[in-house]
Amino acid sequence: WLAGGGVKPGFAHGATDELGFAAVEGKVHMHDLHATLLHLLGVDHEELTFRVAGFDMRLTGVAGRVVREILA
Repeated sequence: WLAGGGVKPGFAHGATDELGFAAVEGKVHMHDLHATLLHLLGVDHEELTFRVAGFDMRLTGVAGRVVREILA
């Protein structure tokens, strides 16, 4: 869960199965969470890179996206 910092208060994103074991809708990957947190900190996740073996890599990968549904 997240609290404060520009996140909607009291908001539940997505849904799980009847046992709460697996997400069935609104799945958020770790890359998406990182992109959202960086956005809230004012950092463009697509510009934040680090060099590994001569290649520029993104912390959020190429598929990371800001989850705007949870932003206030």
